[in-house]
Parts: sequence; C-alpha cells; structure tokens
Amino acid sequence: MTSAPDRGLAHPAKLVPAIGLSLSAFVLFALRASIPELQPFGLALLALSLLGAILLDRELGRDLTLIGVGVAIVSTTSVEADVSWPAFLRIGTVLTLAVAVPFLLDRFVLRRRAIGFPWRSREKKTRLELLYVVAVPLLGSLILPFYFIRSGAYENWPHITDVSELARFFVGVSAVGTWDELFFICTAFTLLRRHFPVWQANLLQAAIFVSFLWELGYRAWGPLLTIPFALLQGWLFAKTRSLGYVLTVHLLFDAIVFLAIVHAHNRDWLPIFLY
Repeated sequence: MTSAPDRGLAHPAKLVPAIGLSLSAFVLFALRASIPELQPFGLALLALSLLGAILLDRELGRDLTLIGVGVAIVSTTSVEADVSWPAFLRIGTVLTLAVAVPFLLDRFVLRRRAIGFPWRSREKKTRLELLYVVAVPLLGSLILPFYFIRSGAYENWPHITDVSELARFFVGVSAVGTWDELFFICTAFTLLRRHFPVWQANLLQAAIFVSFLWELGYRAWGPLLTIPFALLQGWLFAKTRSLGYVLTVHLLFDAIVFLAIVHAHNRDWLPIFLY
C-alpha cells in the first residue's frame, strides 16, 4: 500500500473529478434516501466524474474508478436499517461486494497493491491515542442517547424486543462499522491519498462516509457528530497506519450506538444514560 507524499495542494484540475465522485455519493446515498428519483442523476454524475479523471490522469482515473465501483455497488440497494433476514443478507452481500470487488480489481486486474488492510503498525501508540480509545465510548455514552432521543433519529431504526432480532441488530451494527473502515478508510481514503494530501483526501472520503451514514439513519443533526468522527478516523489512520486501531475505536463507538438505540425504543431497558 502506497500513498502520495504530503503536499500543500493537489493540482486543482485533479480535484474536480474527485469532488464530483464525492458529490455523486451524496446524491446516491443522502439525497436518494428522500428522493429516490435522483439515483439516475447520481449515477450519471459518478460516470462523468470517472470519465473526467481517466481523461485527465490515467492513474487518478484508475483509483477513482475503484472507489466509484464500490459506491455504485452500494447504490444498488437501500441501506436503511432493517433487521429482517432478507434485508440482513441483502445488505451484507452488497457491502461485502463493495469492498471485495475494488480489492480484487486492484490485485488481479491492475496487478497492484494500492488497497491494503494493515492491521497494526510498528509504531507504539502515543498516550493521547490510547486515551482516545477510552474517551470514545465515554463521550459516546453522553452524546449519543441525547442525540438519538432528542432528535428522534432513533426512529430510523426498528423497535426491537425479540432476542434473536436484538442479536442480529448488534451483529449488523458491528458489521457495518467494520465495513465503514474497510471501505471509507482503507479503500477510499487510501486511494485518494495517492493523489491528494491528507486533509484533502480526508475531506473527500468524509463526504462519502457521512452521506452513507445519513442514509443509514444518522439524520436530523446527526452530521454534527458523523462529520468530526469521519475526519478523525481518516486522520488517525493516516497517523497510525493501523486498521486495528481505528476499527477498535469504531466498534467501541458502535457498541454505545447499539445500547443507545435499544434504550431509546425501550426506556425501561438500560436506564444508564443521561439525556
């Protein structure tokens, strides 16, 4: 896995198709959740962005196409929360393909190793990085119940009381959190880093990341939480080069998400939150 050296600014022309790709994800995920008729427009914008990248720079075109393939695959289905077995299997299959297809294309068609999943880095974690792992669930337990309940966003997830469905919901929340890191960070952010400095690549991946989370259910003022989280995950991955680290942070956060949503639907369950 390689990345571009840090630069102050990428060539402005290269940013145009990359921004177009991020905007297409905004249309295909965030806007489509409310206006399904916009999906053809989003796909057209995606195709034009990829074509522009290919004409501008072959390597940029290849990398944006890999991201675009994943975005297009996800756009084939709704990812709104649903724990029924058909939805569970459908969404799981689509998300798996969205990570696997770009990875396989990179390895076996392009014959590169641009996409990788580095589990741990050789550098020891700093005290601040270790403190962040503890701080995330603590902050989540204070912020997430307030957000879900006061905004009403918890209603974007189904009301579950059945033990089997609760188990499926927990697995689903954890699986989607894992997928977030595999696609948005290890795939999209890593490929963008080959052409743009960290801050630009991070903003571009965060736009795609937050658009997906909006469709998933983090609506109302959810972006006030998801935008900083997406940017922090990208920055931490660039700094630590460790999937294991950012995934640990994400799964701890998602454990609180699960508990907060369950409590929001069943107020007499888990009465441990303040909001």
